[in-house]
Amino acid sequence: MAAGQRERKMFNIHKETFQFGGRELTLETGKIARQADGAVLATYGETVVLATAVGAANAKEGQDFFPLTVNYQERYYAAGKIPGGYFKRERAPTERETLISRLIDRPIRPLFADGFKNEVLVVAQVLSHDLENDPDVVAMIAASAALTLSGLPFQGPIGAARVGYINGEYVLNPAIDQYPESKLELVVAGTRDAVMMVESEAQELSEEVMLGAVVFGHAQMQAAIDAIIRLAEKAAKDPRPVPQDVHAPVRAAIKAAASAELAKAFQLPVKFERRDALSAVKKKFAEQFVGEGEGKVAANVYGGLLHDVEADVMRNAVLDTKKRVDGRDLTTVRPIVAEVGVLPRTHGSALFTRGETQALCIATLGTAEDEQFVDSLEGTGKQTFMLHYNFPPYSVGETGRMGSPGRREIGHGKLAWRAIHPMLPSKDEFPYTIRVVSEITESNGSSSMATVCGTSLALMDAGVPIKKPTAGIAMGLILEGDRYVVLSDILGDEDHLGDMDFKVAGTEDGVTSLQMDIKISGITKEIMKVALDQAKGGRLHILGEMNKALHGARAELGEHAPRIEQIKIPTDKIRDVIGTGGKVIREIVEKTGAKINVEDDGTVKVASSDHEAIKAAIKWIKGLTAEPEVGQIYDGKIVKVMDFGAFVNFFGPKDGLVHVSELAASRVAKPSDVVKEGQEVKVKLLGFDDRGKVRLSMKQVDQTTGEDIGKKAKEADAPQS
Repeated sequence: MAAGQRERKMFNIHKETFQFGGRELTLETGKIARQADGAVLATYGETVVLATAVGAANAKEGQDFFPLTVNYQERYYAAGKIPGGYFKRERAPTERETLISRLIDRPIRPLFADGFKNEVLVVAQVLSHDLENDPDVVAMIAASAALTLSGLPFQGPIGAARVGYINGEYVLNPAIDQYPESKLELVVAGTRDAVMMVESEAQELSEEVMLGAVVFGHAQMQAAIDAIIRLAEKAAKDPRPVPQDVHAPVRAAIKAAASAELAKAFQLPVKFERRDALSAVKKKFAEQFVGEGEGKVAANVYGGLLHDVEADVMRNAVLDTKKRVDGRDLTTVRPIVAEVGVLPRTHGSALFTRGETQALCIATLGTAEDEQFVDSLEGTGKQTFMLHYNFPPYSVGETGRMGSPGRREIGHGKLAWRAIHPMLPSKDEFPYTIRVVSEITESNGSSSMATVCGTSLALMDAGVPIKKPTAGIAMGLILEGDRYVVLSDILGDEDHLGDMDFKVAGTEDGVTSLQMDIKISGITKEIMKVALDQAKGGRLHILGEMNKALHGARAELGEHAPRIEQIKIPTDKIRDVIGTGGKVIREIVEKTGAKINVEDDGTVKVASSDHEAIKAAIKWIKGLTAEPEVGQIYDGKIVKVMDFGAFVNFFGPKDGLVHVSELAASRVAKPSDVVKEGQEVKVKLLGFDDRGKVRLSMKQVDQTTGEDIGKKAKEADAPQS
């Protein structure tokens, strides 16, 4: 039996292929991972991703939330590599894997049916990577397809696209080697009718360009949605029943009983007072609605129903009055206090407070030794800018365990990193490794955007010459039918009970980062435009408040920061500086105390907090690598006296001869009468003889002052005009 016949007999394979960014993307199901509820193999060029979706048969007893887990995994074999490290296998998720897991999770989570509480696991594994087509968007499309085929109550499918902006034009799914040319890296996901998620980094682009990129990406991803639908028509499993809302009567009763008191609680502007009041309302009506029998529900169900009523009360109050829970109107930003230089020994620090959200940001400058090596399928790279975000439990007045950063902390840190990164100076302009740590000390909404503001201030305080200050603001949305309001600088409650978390960061001249998450089935272009325009006004206001603390980078580095100076040496001299087995460079480091980094192109970076140490190291290195110049005067030492003159070590390891006729102005009969070994002298380089030997002169140099006597005599003898 032929291989094709055996395959057809054993597998029930279905495929769909479509054009996507000038290349074919193929979705295949029925051959691999057949025991999963849904499994799709997506191939784009030679990048291959396997996505699977599995849902538990039943929800766990008493579970009051939807347990969705998304795991994106890059296998090193996909690029023909063996992972580094002692154990030589993939272990904990990398930062990139965590970020892409979040990227997939965010647009699919809102599309599961209300009331569905069964555990769901989505896994996307990169099996092959051609180093041209980024697997993240492929993984998003594959995951969407797997969920659509699974029979789970997933109200998709979604599509996804990456959008670049090169030479003033939008580019769909640019190849990896095109990324440096692009002023924009934007990933957008959405359904047929609306956008669900946006993630981006931009080079100060206007709001119009950013909105155009989202619209472009949403239009282009329709091809992926169409292909998934065609595949589902052939291979989808029977849909599971959608959970019925059996608690509607109790929810209505809770609403009737508690709405007035909830509305009163939501009028308290202070977070903790409001939280305590809402807790009191919850406790009060629990006696009426928690228990067994008609009109009563279990405690966990009651909590969910009351949450629904809370959301309804808050949302309608804002829609009706255009006033928010803390008394603000729709566009006002909370009071801001920005401070810099708040810590004495750090290189740069800032405390940024906006209402009840506060970020303490600390900048640390390091040398090339501090660069972070990052392994990826594309190879090992160096990272010279790191931003780490920490969210301790005390920031929201809670207890809890503290440990390694979670997915949220990694995601928020990366969002702030994207906002700041386009404004950093180049490595040539500022040869430092930069690390910023953001400690969230208080939180009530948008701590990631507070991190952007605090980081910008801390960098300027450290003397980092960023191009422009950067600020961020979080926008919210309340949408009920045809009515909607966009909220500037949202509180935690507005994030929690609202429909959108739309974060925009940038300078006074344009957007540097944009992230949008939607909790409903998507938003329109009109709402996005309103949000972007409103965000611009808020951002400019925040920048104005930041300018009161510091409006630009300090002229000098922080007192305790290392100084780095760099020189260029010929590449053929690198070995002279390093020496056999690193002997020479170790000696320079030991004797001067400076840190030295030599790059392959001949760039030498010398770092120390002591300027004299830098000068000494540079002088040493120049002595090893520079070539002596004719006519220049050098300090030297007599190393050997002969009858015909004296040999002088004058330029690092270089020796030259001072002929007896050049030892002194008067005639010298015996060189040993004039000079002796070990004597320090000043010499002038006269040139080189036919054999390349160095000719020096002492008599043309004032041995006390170092003045060029020969040059002075020539100028005196020159005819006067």
